[in-house]
Amino acid sequence: LSPDCSFTCHYRCRALVQLDCGGPPGAGDEDDGNEHVLEKDTNVDEPSEWEKTELDQAQVEQRIKEYNSQINSNLFMSLNKDGSYTGFIKVQLKLVRPVSVPATKRVPSLQGGRPHPQGVKRRTSFYLPKGTVKHLHILSHTRASEVIDALLRKFTVIDNPRKFALFERSEKDEQVYLRKLGDDEQPLRLRLLAGPSEKVLSFILKENETGEVNWDAFSLPELHNFLLILQREEEEHVRRLRHRYARCRQKMQEAL
Repeated sequence: LSPDCSFTCHYRCRALVQLDCGGPPGAGDEDDGNEHVLEKDTNVDEPSEWEKTELDQAQVEQRIKEYNSQINSNLFMSLNKDGSYTGFIKVQLKLVRPVSVPATKRVPSLQGGRPHPQGVKRRTSFYLPKGTVKHLHILSHTRASEVIDALLRKFTVIDNPRKFALFERSEKDEQVYLRKLGDDEQPLRLRLLAGPSEKVLSFILKENETGEVNWDAFSLPELHNFLLILQREEEEHVRRLRHRYARCRQKMQEAL
């Protein structure tokens, strides 16, 4: 149990989980709330201004030169002989629900020696920490669905990829816009057209909200885990409400 983020994990699963619990409980809640007010979801069928742009080979080469001149890291884009190009995209994982790791993954020894002979016997679900980001090196023709598959492999997540969706996030006129990418859209192409600025364009992995949740698709351990999580969230919500009303009551009593 982490004292800062209240993360709970089975002792055999500790080596499978990497957390950065840098702040106290509730840190960053205000920022999340403010951004939620500003966010506006747009339809997946509405192409962005970058998706409408067509470039020939010379324009692609020029764009890559301009892109590389604007970044302050070594995450450059490179033009290939066949006309395609490679580069990096950064994806932020903003997942509300827990993810599952494979049941057959062996737990490395905490003493630095040989792996522990006994593997994890059951499928384990846990939350990814807030603010988790991942850089991926991809091709210009890599599709959004392939990016989702790659992210799940990086974190050894065994949930169905259809549970997730890749979104583009942009800021304009103090408004935050989110658009779900289609499976065949090419994130690196969007990155090149938009430039390196994260405010102009960034990528977020979220749950693929397609309507009512099909709870029958989850296993019994997952459902039990969801019930425990909901109970903890409810208790925390009630605690905060009681604290807020207690402060209001104290101020009124002081005024009296």
